[in-house]
Amino acid sequence: MGHIVKVKKPRPVNLDLQTIRFPITAIASIVHRVSGVITFFSVAILLWLLSLSLSSPSGFEAAADIVDSFFAKFILWGILTALAYHIVGGIRHLLMDMKYFEELESGNMSAKVAFGITAVLSVLAWGLVW
Repeated sequence: MGHIVKVKKPRPVNLDLQTIRFPITAIASIVHRVSGVITFFSVAILLWLLSLSLSSPSGFEAAADIVDSFFAKFILWGILTALAYHIVGGIRHLLMDMKYFEELESGNMSAKVAFGITAVLSVLAWGLVW
């Protein structure tokens, strides 16, 4: 009975986060996940605001006062932008599941288009919030 010798292969190790460069498709995927988490947690904020506004006339006034502040408007704009990217990224992923944009070049282009559409939707959300 022979014994197995494990040979340790040298692997490149790069732990310097300032030198790691992700392809745009990886960035698009990571941002899609992050936007999903933001959207998930923002539902709690929005439901709380809705509940407050429906509780009484004074609750509605309190909710309106909260939403009128610059900080709240900025948060709402961020929530709308995250939701917009999550929807656009989700459509991109659905198309990829249907075998579109799977090649390197078309995948890169679809990620750029998703970011571009989100930028336009973000500007529209800015106008809606302010």
